[in-house]
Amino acid sequence: MAKQRILYVSPEIAPYLPSSEIAQLGRALPTAFHGKKYEARTFTPNFGNVNERRNQLHEVIRLSGINIPIRDADHPLIIKVASMQPSRIQVYFIDNDDYFQKLDSDVDNVGSNRPDNDERVIFFSRGTADTARKLRWEPNILHVSGWIGALVPLYVKKVFSDGVSFKDTKIIYNLLDETPPQVIDPEFVSKLREDGFKDEDIAAFADMPANTNLLHKIGIANSDAVIFNNRTPDEELVEYAKSLNLPILFLNPEEMETEKYQELYESLLNNEA
Repeated sequence: MAKQRILYVSPEIAPYLPSSEIAQLGRALPTAFHGKKYEARTFTPNFGNVNERRNQLHEVIRLSGINIPIRDADHPLIIKVASMQPSRIQVYFIDNDDYFQKLDSDVDNVGSNRPDNDERVIFFSRGTADTARKLRWEPNILHVSGWIGALVPLYVKKVFSDGVSFKDTKIIYNLLDETPPQVIDPEFVSKLREDGFKDEDIAAFADMPANTNLLHKIGIANSDAVIFNNRTPDEELVEYAKSLNLPILFLNPEEMETEKYQELYESLLNNEA
């Protein structure tokens, strides 16, 4: 029987970034499921704290080189890859000098205080969805964690839905205990429209306040299930997920509840059949 494929999108992965609860989860999840029944791959931003030489990152020329336009600027997409040891899971790093180089003003690994975080989300999410499509590695499950990848489900459902790469993919949006972006540009939805989204794709979000919950709501609305992997789930987001009649899973971020993830994966895959 062919292995089920799970594509993980994580904001941080140990050991590539200084160890944190989120980075440990980013490593533990794909490691737990990569084996006899499942095959896993992972996408993550190439934040400036990643030591490329020590972790043996190298550029994938055939996947790099396109430009992602945001407003009046073109931003080159660079794809690098490494193998997570000892599992040898492939980790793809989305890179760009404008958005992911370390700044002295960054307050954490991901630069949650940057004023252009909305554009970083657009760049990372589009770059991830487009690169995953080019790999022709068709995932059964797409498991997206954290606000930096909040638009990945939207790009998969609305931009890259016409090919075979994501035709039968079930999408999970996973909220984490992470520092939210401090600023989201009020023009965020307009930037999405400029990127080619139709009015009906984003109409539901046009009048929402430009904040972190807007990012999460877009991620939730374009997914097939939601995981709240945080100590105090945001009640507004819980109610939003319930209003969409989505399966919801509440997990303790201090524990690796592998069996609960597996139950959710299998329920989505069984419903597909």
